[in-house]
Amino acid sequence: MDFQQSDIEVPKPMSKIYCDDKSKDEGFPYARPIICQMSGDVRVSPGCSSVSITMSMQQGVEERRVRPYARHDNSLLPLVTEVDIRASASENDTPKCSISHDVPAVIFSIGGYTGNFFHDMSDVLIPLYLTTFRFKGRVKFFITNYKQWWIQKYKPMLRRLSHYDIIDFDSNKDVHCFEQVMVGLFRDRDLILQPHPTRNLKGYSMLDFTRFLRHSYGLKRARPLVLGEEPSKKPRMLIISRRGTRKLLNLRQVAAISRALGFEVTVSEARGNLKRFAAMVNSCDVLLAVHGAGLTNQIFLPTQAVVIQIVPWGKMDWMATNFYGEPARGMNLRYLEYHISEQESSLAQRYPRDHVVFKDPMAIHGQGWNALADIFMTQDVKLNLRRFRPTLLQALDLLQL
Repeated sequence: MDFQQSDIEVPKPMSKIYCDDKSKDEGFPYARPIICQMSGDVRVSPGCSSVSITMSMQQGVEERRVRPYARHDNSLLPLVTEVDIRASASENDTPKCSISHDVPAVIFSIGGYTGNFFHDMSDVLIPLYLTTFRFKGRVKFFITNYKQWWIQKYKPMLRRLSHYDIIDFDSNKDVHCFEQVMVGLFRDRDLILQPHPTRNLKGYSMLDFTRFLRHSYGLKRARPLVLGEEPSKKPRMLIISRRGTRKLLNLRQVAAISRALGFEVTVSEARGNLKRFAAMVNSCDVLLAVHGAGLTNQIFLPTQAVVIQIVPWGKMDWMATNFYGEPARGMNLRYLEYHISEQESSLAQRYPRDHVVFKDPMAIHGQGWNALADIFMTQDVKLNLRRFRPTLLQALDLLQL
């Protein structure tokens, strides 16, 4: 018997789901968050905060709840909306589609610690790049804990990663049908991307990410000034000032000695319009800042520029190196650390010299994050200019290479 082509029912591809919840990182204190990948008949129901997949119950899929934020931290529990992932044996047991899409979907949160530039980058934007850049814009974003101001702030990046309107997962009432959905984002370490066989299939690096940033924000400089290349031109230094803790108390004197050594110095807070500030950073050859989120702006520097991190008192070596030092090297920046002495810390006015803060700083670390944050993260810094001068000279030397 002959059959017309229209009489033949094409079987739907088998639905699959895989959730990675065992991705530990030896030697680093943060377990990576769960990320679930689904393919087949997948239905996203923002009104129910759920994703449903139709598949054989023989596969033994259990319902689970996922917080789609790319940092695993128990403190985040009340800050990030959960998404239910449900499996059904029949499509009759799943919500009826109101909109069908021919591109993949990614569901992620901008709750958590966002609003802090370090966390915006390390917990959302770099993981989002790692997860979705391979789609070349053909991917739809569903965002939980939706904040319009956040979307607007990072619009140039979001628009390059997805060519479609972002869907507010908290308020949308439609049922969206897809053949591929991811709940959560892949992540590496903070401000770091390394090769990995599953979470970094394309082998993206932080150099790739900084090129992506320069393109997104129209940043022109790809390399810094080389001393002597233009005899009349001075290398530009940006000193990032802080309003709260870890202020540079003698900032004016630090700027003055930097100018005396041959730098053109700009002092600015890492605030205001991101595109303008990114352009300012990109125009500089040296970035100088006390340990803190302002150092995240090194991502806008031209390759081979110099980063100087002033490390506060209190055995902050591990934090300084892992949060900003290793990332700087991964971006092919030249990195310097200046570790202050106890006399350069405002802690010298708060505690006697025989206090555990000076005698055994690691004992404070041993008391947990709250103790460390209350003491070492609240200090201010007054640099000994004679002691700091060689670090500035070293930065000049690096710009001659």
